[in-house]
Parts: sequence; structure tokens; C-alpha cells
Amino acid sequence: MTRRKVYVAVNADHKADGSCCPKMIRFDNDRKYEIDKVLQVCRAASEVGGRGIRYTVRIGRTETNLFDEQNGRWFVEAKFG
Repeated sequence: MTRRKVYVAVNADHKADGSCCPKMIRFDNDRKYEIDKVLQVCRAASEVGGRGIRYTVRIGRTETNLFDEQNGRWFVEAKFG
């Protein structure tokens, strides 16, 4: 299974202390995934290229990495194949 960088829309709560908590991911084809839990937040490089704030999130029973490039763009390491 290969992974690719896929840009997504993200609904997130922005708190007064400057922190951010993503709540939902939406792909271009309007598929929506509600984030059940944020497991970890750290600065990191992606295995598929790019870097930023990495949110390790749980959606249902699946863990995935969601990246905030801090320029208004978010992406996931999407699985293909």
C-alpha cells in the first residue's frame, strides 16, 4: 500500500491560548470524517513530503497523521492501493 500527500479541508477549534484542535476532515469529493480523538501533536516531517504540525488522530478505529503546514493548508498521508 502506498501513501500520497492529499490536501484536505479541516474544521478546527481555535482556542484563546493559540492552540488548535481539529474536529473534522473533508476531502474534495465531500467525504467527511469526524475526528474522534487527537492522540499527539508535534512538529514533524511527513513521509510523503512536507512538514508542519503533525496531529496524530483517531477516526473510528484508524489512526492517521494530519499535517498543518501553518500556511492555511492541511494534508493527510492518504493510503492508495
